[in-house]
Amino acid sequence: MSAEPMNVKPVLGLFSGDLAVVNLGLEGFAETLAGRGVPTVQVDWKPPAGGRKDVIEALDAIARNPRVAEANAEALSRILAGKPTLVGIGTALDTVPGMARDLILHAGPPVAWKDMAGPLRGAVIGGLLYEGLASTPEEAQTLAASGKVRFEPCHHHSAVGPMAGVMTASMPVWIVENQAFGNRAYCTLNEGLGKVLRYGAYSREVLDRLRWMAERLAPVLAKALALRGPIDMKSLIAQVLQMGDEGHNRNRAGTSLVIRELAPHLALLDEPKEDISKVFSFLNGNDHFFLNLTMPSAKCTVDAALGIEASSVIATMARNGTEFGIRVSGLGERWFTGPASVVEGLYLPGFSAADAARDVGDSVITETSGIGGFAMAAAPAIVKFVGGTPEDALNVTRRMYEITVGENDAYRIPALDFRGTPTGIDVCKVVETGILPAINTGIAHREPGIGMVGAGLVKPPANCFTDAVLAFAEKYGN
Repeated sequence: MSAEPMNVKPVLGLFSGDLAVVNLGLEGFAETLAGRGVPTVQVDWKPPAGGRKDVIEALDAIARNPRVAEANAEALSRILAGKPTLVGIGTALDTVPGMARDLILHAGPPVAWKDMAGPLRGAVIGGLLYEGLASTPEEAQTLAASGKVRFEPCHHHSAVGPMAGVMTASMPVWIVENQAFGNRAYCTLNEGLGKVLRYGAYSREVLDRLRWMAERLAPVLAKALALRGPIDMKSLIAQVLQMGDEGHNRNRAGTSLVIRELAPHLALLDEPKEDISKVFSFLNGNDHFFLNLTMPSAKCTVDAALGIEASSVIATMARNGTEFGIRVSGLGERWFTGPASVVEGLYLPGFSAADAARDVGDSVITETSGIGGFAMAAAPAIVKFVGGTPEDALNVTRRMYEITVGENDAYRIPALDFRGTPTGIDVCKVVETGILPAINTGIAHREPGIGMVGAGLVKPPANCFTDAVLAFAEKYGN
């Protein structure tokens, strides 16, 4: 009997005919074979959790706990059941829980004045000037550093703010109520693009616009909304996804729908014609006006899923220009943070990547709720604003299905055969697959006082998701 191993001949037989190879791992093997004319498919594969043994063990421990899947199903059901409804406009001091005259709310996780990025510093300076607490930028900076002014995240007060996200006591705010669960969320009114407070600008024109918005725009809109009655924001967002918006960086359709909802009631107001005309002109010239409505709509929707025991669904994503932070449903109010990322995108004339601040803003709450970057397939034209191709927009949304627990039954994407948007980001899936949440965003100048310089796409830091998984496994690992 031959001593030759039984399996040698079948193995040798592989090389007697034509080869077709599927290659996992290092691309060099595939490149060598392809160079010799061998049909080769390279599979983009990497070990789960980047191959980190402690993280893989944490994921395994979480997977063995049957409560996690049940809790995630509950979180998703709450998000899908949400009914965000625009119910009014108020003043921050009178409306936002815990607001005070010595308090400035900002985007992202907690951050001290000394650690604030340029756009946030600029917006704080502008906020102090707007409130009359300082008369010059220098006075504002001295006051901000003195400890006499408090800084807290918008998210700690049921609020959200785009970009720097600064909210001060006398600013008007939208009031959006989740009528399925009774919780509310708040957001300032959108100023437009370019040289605006939320991008860190604080010149006279910026402050004059903010004062006009508080003294004329907000009161006029509040009266029109009172005549119109509550507006179903979920229905409007569902419509704009059919019309080419994604609810974060493209809001032309949404702003147009808001104008349609309010126009008949604005026309009935006993206000000077010049004021009504200026309101219409401002709304018509500000395509991003709808953003400050999608954000609190998303906030009150996802807040209903925060604090569910054993749920690994991400209930908050936010950034302050220094750090990116997340909060996970089953871990409550605890923040997990990492360094804010550099945005890759398109720049306004005269600006480049050297001028850009790092990622900043609460507007990523839209992605947390399943729109924004997660719905880019609904808005292929957005690539003209943030870069890329229409096919890129489709692929971004397709990838997001791999890290979410379900699909939205109201927010549907025509280009994907009306498939629901990927909804309910599972921190475990993010870490296991290595696929980070897709975010499209604006870009502010790195120095305070200048404003917007571009827009683009950004990847959040991976470590905050990994840290959250390790903490989650410590609490819920089986």
